[in-house]
Amino acid sequence: MDWTGNENSIFKTIGASNHTAGERESDDYYATDPRAIEKLRKVYTIPPVVWECACGAGHLSRRLIEYGHDVLSTDLVDRGYGHVNIDFLKEDRLPEYLQGEDCCILTNPPYKYATEFIEHALDLLPAGQPAIFLLKTTALEGKKRFERLFIHGYLEAVYQFVERVLCAKNGDFEGVKAGGGSAVSYAWFVFNKKRKRDYPIIYWI
Repeated sequence: MDWTGNENSIFKTIGASNHTAGERESDDYYATDPRAIEKLRKVYTIPPVVWECACGAGHLSRRLIEYGHDVLSTDLVDRGYGHVNIDFLKEDRLPEYLQGEDCCILTNPPYKYATEFIEHALDLLPAGQPAIFLLKTTALEGKKRFERLFIHGYLEAVYQFVERVLCAKNGDFEGVKAGGGSAVSYAWFVFNKKRKRDYPIIYWI
C-alpha cells in the first residue's frame, strides 16, 4: 500500500495536527538525492514499512516505494507531495497502521530541529525499531547532541558516504551541480533503543 494515498484512513490513525508552516522555518528544506536510499539498501535492510516524516517533494519516499516499501509520507509544509500540515514533533503516537509492524522512521530532517526529530522518533518507536536519519557527518560533534542523544547509547551505526551525496536547497539539484556540487559531507545515522552492540559501528558506503 502506498501511504501517500487514502487520506481519510491516514488522518483517522495519525492524529494529524493542522499547524501553519510559520511555526517552523519553511525554508529549511534540503531535498535529498534518491541515490542515498540505494547506497543504504546495499548494506542495511530498511524495514518494509516506513514513515517519512519530513518528506518534502517526495525524493526519498518515491525511491522507497520503487523498492517495494509501504511509505507514509508527511510534512509540515506543502511541497506537492504526501500529507501536509502535519507537524511530526506534535504527533503523540505512531499511526495505527505502523503499530505492531516491522517499521521505521526515516527522513532527512530540518537541520535546525534534527536533534528534536531524533528524540521524538525514539519516543514514538517501540524498542527494536530503528530511527534512520540523514545528517551532516559533523552531527557527531557538539555537546548538546552528545548529552541528549549519544550518551544514552542509542546510536547503533553510522553509514558514511564515500562520495558526496547532494542535498539541494529547495530541491534545486541543477543549481547545486552548476555551482560545483556540495561541500557538505552526509551520512545515515541509525538509532535504536534496543541496540545490538555495545558501541556504534561506522560503515563506508
